[in-house]
Amino acid sequence: MALPDTNRRDLAKDYSICSLPVGLWQLSGGHGRIDHELATETLFEYFDEGYTTLDMADHYGPAEDIYGEFGRRLRERRGDEANSQLQAMTKWCPSPGPMTRNVVEEAVAVSRKRMDVERLDVLQFHWWDYDDPRYLDALGHMADLQAEGHIQHLALTNFDSVHLARVVESGIRIVSNQVQYSLVDRRPEQEQLALCREHDIRFLTYGTLLGGLRSEA
Repeated sequence: MALPDTNRRDLAKDYSICSLPVGLWQLSGGHGRIDHELATETLFEYFDEGYTTLDMADHYGPAEDIYGEFGRRLRERRGDEANSQLQAMTKWCPSPGPMTRNVVEEAVAVSRKRMDVERLDVLQFHWWDYDDPRYLDALGHMADLQAEGHIQHLALTNFDSVHLARVVESGIRIVSNQVQYSLVDRRPEQEQLALCREHDIRFLTYGTLLGGLRSEA
């Protein structure tokens, strides 16, 4: 089903996304054999129907590589103008540990190389263990890389309200937090919704249709 032109949302003042991003989670493994050629070419079908925002992660198997190949083909076949209509949102989900400038810079460089871009549109950060406070070190280095032009926007994924507040208090600008949210699971409304509204942070939600229980998907 094609999306109308009006079906977009502002993630930031200078960055709008499709209201239904194409998630590449199924490339992460465990879902059967991955046909790289078919996956790449299928993205043209999504793009032509208005689904211009792709959501991926460093650990989603070949997702970033497939995005990079799709971007190259899109430029070759339709030019830079068509490529400028594409939005890419990736995630960095490191194992807790020392978060030095080199560690962070190398991770960002890997994603940029795989996706074949000079700058990451949106880098969403996830942290597995809040007992290890070095997530703030990582975000500080990411903010430095953002200032240097390697990242356009910083975001989070699955941060709870307490630790989202700590990030905000540190002075790091976050544009969104990706969380599970549906008619059944409305936990983000309890505390985080007010915090996000106060600091102009968007929700990116998953599980909204309950894995197909609320649709025919």
